[in-house]
Amino acid sequence: MMKRGAMKTKTYGILILGLSAALILSLFTAVLFGNADLSFQDVYRVIGYEVFHTESLSAYGQGAVHDVVWQIRLPRVLMAAAVGTGLSVCGVVMQAVVKNPLADPYVLGVSSGAYLGAAASILLGIGSVFGDQGMGIMAFFGALAASFGVLFISGIGGRTSAGKLILAGMAVSTVCSAFANFLIYISQNREATTQISYWSMGSLATADWDNVPVVLPVMIVATLIFWTQSRKLNLMLLGDETAVTLGTDLHRVRIVYLILSSLMVGTAVCAAGMIGFVGLIIPHAVRMCLGTDHKRLVPVSALTGAVFLIWADVACRVILDYAELPIGILVSLIGAPCFIYLMIRKSYGFGGGEA
Repeated sequence: MMKRGAMKTKTYGILILGLSAALILSLFTAVLFGNADLSFQDVYRVIGYEVFHTESLSAYGQGAVHDVVWQIRLPRVLMAAAVGTGLSVCGVVMQAVVKNPLADPYVLGVSSGAYLGAAASILLGIGSVFGDQGMGIMAFFGALAASFGVLFISGIGGRTSAGKLILAGMAVSTVCSAFANFLIYISQNREATTQISYWSMGSLATADWDNVPVVLPVMIVATLIFWTQSRKLNLMLLGDETAVTLGTDLHRVRIVYLILSSLMVGTAVCAAGMIGFVGLIIPHAVRMCLGTDHKRLVPVSALTGAVFLIWADVACRVILDYAELPIGILVSLIGAPCFIYLMIRKSYGFGGGEA
């Protein structure tokens, strides 16, 4: 048994090192891809100048090549890593909180709340005081409002439970989607409707050095917090009754986790629009390889999600000539078949039992 445990620990350590190396390699490689045909040397000379301010590379401190690499591609790659990390970790947490293997960050109506916030911003002008970021910020507030609404509804008539959270999430999601579609239906602004539609398909094209320093720290800090909470996340899979016998009341913990998860999802939605299935597929893939221990599940899911979304975004930039495929479409094309597979797979274990 001791040998087996040591082997698992060694394999886990090798996996973490491998994924960390893959993430670093992905960050440095993904900037080479795009519609603009740039040479390897030019790309890294621009980055070298901006990082080290080497005088011999000063010619790469401005111009079209500099703007494409430093102002467009690199922030976009970092944003993809941040959003992929956040959505994957939120998927892990949501699946533990509601004890449902088919849950993802949007199961509690968060996506529909963000959708309503964006529609209200564009069609009604709400949030115009925030300027160009008004739509994203209102989407963020909509996501948080939906999450608090779910918590409030699920707490009516007694303590919040996993089943009540799922039902409340379905109700809030339906109401938010209905209101958003109503606003779109009565609107006569076709340009605004098109903008909402494009945003709802997800895109990392708006990434820049103004929002990356905000999104990246939120995702990293929240991921580290959840990593420290691995024991309580494991207890959630066993159920509230078992947790109480072990001296832990999960009621307040569940609320705190949902609020923190909503902050992560709201930040991701604000930065990149609606990107589904990442929080569903990545945690499942990792869980099937490593089991249900969140001490290992959280960091591996974070690294895997970051690498996955980086290369999904690269694919979106190169699949079509002189056009960009919305990343939400590509991820859905990948995620939907995986989702169906997970639903029909009979032998999948979740939290010590069959899901």
